[in-house]
Amino acid sequence: MSFLGNSSSANASSTVNNDPNNDALLSDPPPDSISGLSFSPTGDFLAVSSWDGSVRMYEISATTGQSQGKAMYNHEGPALDVCWSKDGTKVFSGGADKAARMYDITTSTPTQVASHDAPVKSVKWIDAQGGILATGSWDKTVKYWDLRSATPVATVSLPDRCYSMDVQYPLMVVGCAEKHIQVYNLNNPTTLYRSIPSPLKMQTRVVSCFPAANGFAVGSIEGRVAIQYVEEKESSNNFSFKCHRKDEPGKRDQTNVFAVNDISFHEVHGTFSTAGSDGTVTFWDKDSKTRLKSWEPSPGPVSATAFNKAGTLFTYAISYDWSKGHGGMVAGHPNQVRIHACKDEEVKRKPKK
Repeated sequence: MSFLGNSSSANASSTVNNDPNNDALLSDPPPDSISGLSFSPTGDFLAVSSWDGSVRMYEISATTGQSQGKAMYNHEGPALDVCWSKDGTKVFSGGADKAARMYDITTSTPTQVASHDAPVKSVKWIDAQGGILATGSWDKTVKYWDLRSATPVATVSLPDRCYSMDVQYPLMVVGCAEKHIQVYNLNNPTTLYRSIPSPLKMQTRVVSCFPAANGFAVGSIEGRVAIQYVEEKESSNNFSFKCHRKDEPGKRDQTNVFAVNDISFHEVHGTFSTAGSDGTVTFWDKDSKTRLKSWEPSPGPVSATAFNKAGTLFTYAISYDWSKGHGGMVAGHPNQVRIHACKDEEVKRKPKK
């Protein structure tokens, strides 16, 4: 199924697979910047949120990488994030319309399930107490929602706007403006467990929890990633490193620095990907501090990434990431999602030296 003929001339560049990495191309992607990717925990179904306000769901073949659109719904403004319920029957999204919405796969029905006083930047499903939706907003709050109620079961105040949020139960980490990082133990979700300044010098772009739920990675706009453990007793394992940087040809000691737009962890092996405004993706092993795989640069920034549950597929979106403001959105900019079949040597940990 195509999405009611939504492909247009503005998205014409997305129909050509000019991929230097030979990865499959998602059919009928959104015609505007892609803000989030999320795989269902129960199958190879991919949800995609976009600045055109749409949230689209696709079925992807794990063997061929071929894809087919299955469903779509809309926000009343840009859709900024997307996630699934644990049982794979519901998709949740947050948007600039100050709302979080739910799409029920079984009934094909979208409904509004949460609201804030400012855009909803992050949505995460918490597998506890029958299932709770966490929404992080630019109104400087995180709200917890029981879907049976129109009001939040609890609200947590943040020191500044929510820029990124991730959950690996019982760990929740919120990256805020002004480099605040808030850490919560979801066994006591309304009480702050730790508040730390970002170990990086510049603005936080993304936080992502380790699969073991004992730490998290932070990516910033300055082409750096920090690996941070929650407990002080493991702080000797904390470190940061440079990435997504490019030397200026013919100019000594001059380097172009790019934002780290997304970090995704491999659920099976605990390795992770970074994606940047430079159009590249790299796989890393934090334990051996090793680079596992690097992609050739794509024709635009990589704005979002996701592994499937089994870790056999990796998707990455090539689209404008708004790093240069409104003026950087030029006609013909690619809006693509590419599908990579992961090899063991790309994602398995390396022995420590």
